[in-house]
Amino acid sequence: MNEGRQRRNRSDYARGLPDHHDPTAGIGGAAPAQSALTLRLVLAAFGLVICVVFAVLAFGADVPVVFPVVLLVLAAVALVDLVVVARRKLRGEPG
Repeated sequence: MNEGRQRRNRSDYARGLPDHHDPTAGIGGAAPAQSALTLRLVLAAFGLVICVVFAVLAFGADVPVVFPVVLLVLAAVALVDLVVVARRKLRGEPG
């Protein structure tokens, strides 16, 4: 059954095998899988802006202090995610 195939060596695996990560590659013209870094970048920026705006509005309104603090914590998480994704995109990862 493997008569027509070449035997793989260690360097083949170091470079990565073609389409080894995508079981649907070549079936029905399926596009290759891509990373969602750009979507993650946009969503992190959106979350950062929304959380900061709502936190500022909540500090001005008559609400318990815990709500704007939670929003600021979520904004900090979004900022960290934004920095991580931006560094990955600058490094050249696709997506």
